[in-house]
Amino acid sequence: MAATSGADLRSLKDRPFDLLRELEHRSKVALAGAAGESDIDLEEWVGIGFKLGEESFVIDRKWIREVMLMPSFVTRVPGAKSWVRGLANVRGHLLPIIELRSFLGGGAGFNPRICRILVINTADLPIGLVVDEVFGFRRFLDREQVDEIPQTKIRCEHYLDGSYQRGNETWPVFSMEKLLRSNDFLQAAAN
Repeated sequence: MAATSGADLRSLKDRPFDLLRELEHRSKVALAGAAGESDIDLEEWVGIGFKLGEESFVIDRKWIREVMLMPSFVTRVPGAKSWVRGLANVRGHLLPIIELRSFLGGGAGFNPRICRILVINTADLPIGLVVDEVFGFRRFLDREQVDEIPQTKIRCEHYLDGSYQRGNETWPVFSMEKLLRSNDFLQAAAN
């Protein structure tokens, strides 16, 4: 039921999904032609852009179940490290709330009006990561990927997995795999 690349747009008026797919394909072809590139060079990687302190990062969208506001009530957990904000009841499920910037050593504190919770998409360990701001989806072409890990002010290089470079902007890729394997992160009990 997929639209063919040469389909007449009028013939797709009753199939909106196929129409959108055809429009996307035509846009990519036009963009590739204008830049002298092949269609293969236009493969995309999509992530969620977010801010910690003054720095911007991106995380693979497959790791994010949802983006939500800070819950109105978060219960502190006795004996937990300072970066564990507490537990929140989110639609009947307990969600640990972690201040990511504080965990990374970037200091505590956030503006509850603009901060957001990135709810991590994992069944084994539900987690809500507090970030200072969320920018939404960020799309990058595969050719914009750089294996080099940029140095950050917040000093989180060991949780990064390369970056994407577009013009003068560098978007470090935050790795949930590295975070979830980190003993420092998994040991949330205070000493």
